[in-house]
Amino acid sequence: MNAYDIIVRPVITEKTTVQKDERNQISFEVARRANRVEVKRAVEKIFNVRVAAVNTQHVRGKIKRRGRIVGKRKDWKKAIVTLMPGERIEFFEGA
Repeated sequence: MNAYDIIVRPVITEKTTVQKDERNQISFEVARRANRVEVKRAVEKIFNVRVAAVNTQHVRGKIKRRGRIVGKRKDWKKAIVTLMPGERIEFFEGA
């Protein structure tokens, strides 16, 4: 797999913003078949930073309704990447 196939998109919420500021952690949606080692290599290659740790979790899609039609969002995988002290990803800094 290519590094750009592993990292799907960043997850930007209030909670992830607090994690970025306080713990130097960044959250990404990643490919469901990717493991921690692949995620670590992909982040280091794409953003040119050093990664201290990677935690992954499977997120279940929510059940949604539109009137009487019931649907479900897709399941996805989230990776919380802890960067080494002093490392930053400029993409999130607004630079």
